[in-house]
Amino acid sequence: MYRFKKTISNEKELRSLVGDPSDLVVNKVISFLDDSCMDFISKSPFLVLTTSGEKGQPDASPRGDHPGFVHILNEKQLVIPERPGNKRIDSLRNIIANPRAGLLFFIPGLGETLRIKGRAEVMQDKDVLKRMAVKGRPPELGIAVEVEECFIHCAKAFIRSKLWQPETWIGERERPSAARMLFTHASLPNSTVDSIQDRLDESYRNKLY
Repeated sequence: MYRFKKTISNEKELRSLVGDPSDLVVNKVISFLDDSCMDFISKSPFLVLTTSGEKGQPDASPRGDHPGFVHILNEKQLVIPERPGNKRIDSLRNIIANPRAGLLFFIPGLGETLRIKGRAEVMQDKDVLKRMAVKGRPPELGIAVEVEECFIHCAKAFIRSKLWQPETWIGERERPSAARMLFTHASLPNSTVDSIQDRLDESYRNKLY
């Protein structure tokens, strides 16, 4: 394990290096979903959900569907549908143990993101879940979040990374192979890269909802 020679251990020292936020940054935080935040969420097809377990172990999980897949109940509450996945249920188990969550909403082509923090719970209200049905199939569960902080985040990370510029994307042959990584990491007997790729493809075709 590499030992760093210099680390920062308190906010005072950190502020001496970074400085203080501007009035705009300090005052942009609101505690509810106003019309502009609701509009942003209604146009977002993708978010990252952050949770942490009972002992503080962190997790970040991608969630995506059609634009506006997150259901807004009111200015303080929203619900993320829990679609079929790999059944690890890391986020759900974390929320049961520690009901805090962070959300980062993306809109393709837009550099700014919407950040939300709040209290989360796993819900199973049929009348709410049926509103998020796809192909006649409502989710079995939803993640409800009570909004405590909400604010727009600047586009600098996207400008630096050029994430939305297709001409910067690497070619298909250069991209990491999920099947090969799974083959190496899982070390399942009688499996091959091709057989794992077949399992992934079948899941993507038939198990999205």
